[in-house]
Amino acid sequence: MKSAFVFPGQGSQSPGMGKDLYDHNPAAREVFQAANQTLGFSLTDLIFAGTAEDLQKTSNAQPAILTVSVALLQAKNTIPAVVAGHSLGEYSALVCAGALDFREAVSLVRFRGECMERAAPGGMAAALGLDDQLIEQILAKHPGVEIANYNCPGQTVISGTNAELPLACADLTAAGAKRVVPLAVSGPFHSSLMREAAEEYRQRLKTVDIHDPQIPVIANVTADYAREAAVIRDLLYRQVFSSVRWTQSVRKILASGVATIEEIGPGKVLTGLVKKIQTSMAQAAV
Repeated sequence: MKSAFVFPGQGSQSPGMGKDLYDHNPAAREVFQAANQTLGFSLTDLIFAGTAEDLQKTSNAQPAILTVSVALLQAKNTIPAVVAGHSLGEYSALVCAGALDFREAVSLVRFRGECMERAAPGGMAAALGLDDQLIEQILAKHPGVEIANYNCPGQTVISGTNAELPLACADLTAAGAKRVVPLAVSGPFHSSLMREAAEEYRQRLKTVDIHDPQIPVIANVTADYAREAAVIRDLLYRQVFSSVRWTQSVRKILASGVATIEEIGPGKVLTGLVKKIQTSMAQAAV
């Protein structure tokens, strides 16, 4: 039976994640050690002994989640039929697909996190219980606020300026959102406010070796297959300031005929989103 692997992004980190794997799986331990050597400091100590506040910092969380995800991947014996990752998780997917070397990827996402930390001020919020099209209509009245993540039907994340974001959240609440929850993040990720950070990151991307994937990869920006290295390089740049089309990506995966979708990484956030997307598809088919 065909299976798909999906990889989580920032927010799935927790202190101590991957410790049991590190202690008992030599192949996984090598992944942690490679990250330490590449970054020039002990990412392992940060993950296992650091504080939640330290680990939440974008430039730390991104290489940490990537490392744990790839370490978990080393413990698998299955080759998936297709892969995808949510935001940062796309880098884990590209490592799995052979498009990125792990050492290159962990250095790259460390720099990506640093660029994002230097981005324009702003924030994010999760809107629960509203249709995406209605959210888009409401946000059209709020320049500076955009949809960042189409996570699943009824769960949409928005990004915007500090001035405009609260106004948009109030309008979403008035329109019937069950809840609108501010997120503990350092900037307005996956919005056009990140373009300056994206340009800085783009220069680094030019120096990275990217290969054509050996396993089909579905990209966040397009919710479609990214088959060539040059296309992947451009999509990773665009991903910084573009919406994560996760709902559409999962639908694409399911359309490929896979029997199971397995989350590879710390936490089970994507597992929950996938179930909600599958449920919505089943209801729509009735």
